[in-house]
Amino acid sequence: MSKENINETIEQDVEQSAQQQSNKGAENKKKKKAEKAAMEEEFKQMEARVAEVSDKYIRLAAEFDNYRRRTAKERLELVSTASEDVIKGFLPILDDCERALQVLKQSDSSQAAIEGTELIYTKIMTFLKGKGLAVIDSLGKELDTDFHEAVAQFPVQEEDKKDKIIDVVQQGYMLNDKVIRYAKVVVGV
Repeated sequence: MSKENINETIEQDVEQSAQQQSNKGAENKKKKKAEKAAMEEEFKQMEARVAEVSDKYIRLAAEFDNYRRRTAKERLELVSTASEDVIKGFLPILDDCERALQVLKQSDSSQAAIEGTELIYTKIMTFLKGKGLAVIDSLGKELDTDFHEAVAQFPVQEEDKKDKIIDVVQQGYMLNDKVIRYAKVVVGV
């Protein structure tokens, strides 16, 4: 073999080696592109899963917050109206005390009887007011069907008493801003 042949053979080997390296580089680039595409797809899937889990968490937290508020509201309503039946039972007693006071003041009863009845009435009212009971102020006001029940109409001469409440037949009461008994009233016409 001549020197030229050897050089040619070496050049061919170098070219083949370079071509093989080039092919390997191209294959490596293709592999890297494929790996990168696979990683990007996996990353997108993970992002979608994170967004889905995050959305579920936010919805669950909001649902729990609504549940907590609703149960707290129900508990407050239950506590505020738990004594409603008992207080409603006391209302006829209050009516009787008011009537007894009126009768005692109009008759020749002793001052001790009047003061004793007033003391009992005041103690009962103080206790019930402490539990949230309030008297509906009606006399001289306009009829409001949210608080009053008109049981009669009575003709009046004075213009300022027309369409106003001129007498309260039965006192009305509210418990914690809820009407538990409407005031029965007479309206001037």
